[in-house]
Amino acid sequence: MPQTWNPESYARDAAFVPELAGGVLEWLAPQPGERILDLGCGDGQLAQRIAAAGASVIGIDTSPEMVAAARARGVKADKGPAEMLPYPNHTFDAVFSNAVLHWVRDQDEMLSQVRRVLRPGGRFVAEMGGHGNIAAIRVAFAAVFSRHGFTSLGDRGNYYPTPEAYSLRLERHGFSVERILFFPRPTPLNDAGMSGWLHTFCRGVLDTLPEDLREKIVQETVALLAPALRDHEGRWIADYVRLRFIATR
Repeated sequence: MPQTWNPESYARDAAFVPELAGGVLEWLAPQPGERILDLGCGDGQLAQRIAAAGASVIGIDTSPEMVAAARARGVKADKGPAEMLPYPNHTFDAVFSNAVLHWVRDQDEMLSQVRRVLRPGGRFVAEMGGHGNIAAIRVAFAAVFSRHGFTSLGDRGNYYPTPEAYSLRLERHGFSVERILFFPRPTPLNDAGMSGWLHTFCRGVLDTLPEDLREKIVQETVALLAPALRDHEGRWIADYVRLRFIATR
């Protein structure tokens, strides 16, 4: 089922996503006058930072609510899927993406589209979840769903590849991988903790449940995760693993 997003809860409970994007933005190194596509732009925070370097930025996102939030920031943003980009061939000097690619269902079609809209020699710079990302959270969430008889709903369907697997996929689509980095990034959560994280990042799955069961599922998942992901002072740290790359067309 598709994930759904609420810009207000995302800004509150997922503020770490743009805050921790400094590394991938540094790899992008946007230049004045460059045409850059922000693939999965969300509420437009990172597109604003790219534009501040003098680049011309367009964002695209599947969520109409997020597109509206980006436009409210003054970001030019379109609604559409990564697998069907509404731009002519060779439009962009770079395609940028942060914390989005692991949500894309058809990776091969997405990569074909990215390559199509990049100019020859253009770069694809992205960071996404890597193999082992949120492993404890995924197992706990699926176990609680199964306990309540929803065995087919506990997996959100995300794609978290190894660097070797994603390098091969990029190369099959005509990209040259210049640099790829695979690293753990334990991520402190805000005061809403794991409950806030689940309500934000698992909203699409939770919305398929009977309304009176949603909070029970969340709280049972939180209780199962507490021994592993909550420290002795009560702070939650999500078990993130990231994959970052630069690939040229």
